Amino acid sequence: MSNEVQEVKDWLRAFDTAVRDVDYERGKTLFADDVVGFGTYASMLEGLDKLVEGQWKNIWGVTRGFSFRLDEAHIGVDGDTAWIASPWDSEGQKEDGTWFSRPGRATIILVRRDGKWLAKHTHLSLYPR
Repeated sequence: MSNEVQEVKDWLRAFDTAVRDVDYERGKTLFADDVVGFGTYASMLEGLDKLVEGQWKNIWGVTRGFSFRLDEAHIGVDGDTAWIASPWDSEGQKEDGTWFSRPGRATIILVRRDGKWLAKHTHLSLYPR
């Protein structure tokens, strides 16, 4: 495994930790300010603040156990751009407080800025039922 692929896997670990910890500030350090994201809640959001408010704050607090399946992740790196296609697992919470299995998949594009990988685009979706 190349050093760059390991850096991208480290990015995935940092992001899923931020989601599990509901740590928006830590999560924001992994994203470009000009990110464009699609999610399981919001259809499309432009800009980091809108992604946090429109997607993350509606999902992270009612999710537990979020983690990427790193052994199944497909990762490519070309210069200062990387792409990821990875399944993930989590549980979601219903309004009555019960938990249910909530697996999904993600496509993520990272750009390296000042030596740091940042998400420029994310698309997280639930597995089709």
